Amino acid sequence: MNNDQNDISIAFGEDVEFSEELADQEDKEAQERAAAADQRINAADEGE
Repeated sequence: MNNDQNDISIAFGEDVEFSEELADQEDKEAQERAAAADQRINAADEGE
């Protein structure tokens, strides 16, 4: 593992700030997947 990888922080249950101006395509796709997952959870909660 190189030094750059050692500097990467991994968040466990922590709020992580998202910067639209620094986001790349993978970040944007991950944000879309997270939003879709939130919608599925909310739909499941409403169905209970």
